[in-house]
Amino acid sequence: MSITAFATRRARTVRLAAVGLTAVAALTLTACNSDEGTGTKNEGKADSPSSAPADQTSGSGGSDTTGGASDGKKGGGTGQSGSSKDGANGSDGSEQEIGPCDINKLTVGVKSVQRPVNYMVLEVNNHAGVDCNMPGYPVLKFGEDAQAATPVYEDSKPQAVVTLAPGETAYAGIRTSSADGSGQNGYKATSLEVFLEGSDDSKSVELPGGSVYIDDTAQVTYWQSDLTNALD
Repeated sequence: MSITAFATRRARTVRLAAVGLTAVAALTLTACNSDEGTGTKNEGKADSPSSAPADQTSGSGGSDTTGGASDGKKGGGTGQSGSSKDGANGSDGSEQEIGPCDINKLTVGVKSVQRPVNYMVLEVNNHAGVDCNMPGYPVLKFGEDAQAATPVYEDSKPQAVVTLAPGETAYAGIRTSSADGSGQNGYKATSLEVFLEGSDDSKSVELPGGSVYIDDTAQVTYWQSDLTNALD
């Protein structure tokens, strides 16, 4: 074989080898690109699972928030229970009725008035330190020889029982005798004993001027919270 033919053949072989290498390189590059794409997808898939814990973490945070809300509800429920309990205590307190006043814890006095004629007013002041009710009307006995208590003037009955807070005063009007002198069985009383309805305890009260004229028209009103009502 001639040197020229050999050179030509060798050059052809080199070209074929170069072409083959080029093809292999192209295939390798394509495969690499394909793997990179797959890797990107895998990375995307990997991100998805990694994002799931993030979601779960967020969800866990949500659970914490929900737990907080739940705790808030529990707290609110506890508050309502507390309010309900307080209400029950208040209810218990309100169910404990205010008791009748004790005459031994009242300051009792009587004084005369200019109008109406032949009237006096009985005043009691509560110094018990607690609220109390003035029951009905005062039971009065004028003089040691009084046969019966002074009758009550029924039209003076208030719509509700008079309740005295500490320091408050209740009043009762007393008509001692008729203004026109038509009363019968009159006598001069030098003492007055005051009872509260339903109690055997009493207080002796000093009369204005030391004595008062009493006849069978004498009457006493129910207890009033206002002095004007006691003298109507």
